Amino acid sequence: MRKILLSAYVFFLTPVLLILTLLFYSYINSQNASSFLTFQRAPKVAYAALPGSNTAYVLKMNSKDGRIEAVKAFLDRYNSSLSPYAEFVVSTADKYGLDYRLIPAIAMQESTLCKKAPKNSYNCWGFGIYGKKVTRFDNYHIAIETVTKTLATKYKDQGLETPEQIMSKYTPSSNGSWAKGVLGFMERMEI
Repeated sequence: MRKILLSAYVFFLTPVLLILTLLFYSYINSQNASSFLTFQRAPKVAYAALPGSNTAYVLKMNSKDGRIEAVKAFLDRYNSSLSPYAEFVVSTADKYGLDYRLIPAIAMQESTLCKKAPKNSYNCWGFGIYGKKVTRFDNYHIAIETVTKTLATKYKDQGLETPEQIMSKYTPSSNGSWAKGVLGFMERMEI
């Protein structure tokens, strides 16, 4: 009996509540109370998705190369003197068909991005440095160009492209830590 009364109560109360709600909203709408909800009919418009005028919107995209930004951020993070040369590093890598991350990664591995390079050598890559012999460059542009070109012509052209392969000729006495370090630094510049 209790279930029957509860069912009757629900079936009776639900329509009454709906009717009262509709009457309340109707009353509010007729009062046109701006401080409360108002319901207005939307005007009938065909093709409402079209703009109302002939205004054209132009989306300008930043055309900067993300690789340059990645290299610059990497160099800036370590306060490297190579930071102003990020664009040149990427364009030179493109010119010779090398991975844009290789030159900064080797510089990080060899000299902590020029911080431990021989004084006034502009040689951040350990390039031609062994024993007391130090290869010196006149500036970073020449150094970047020379190191990149050498890696392309004397390494890549001989099939030595990955850090592991390059290590076998660049620093053959390494136990693998050189290649692992270079690869780790390259991964930090991925875009």
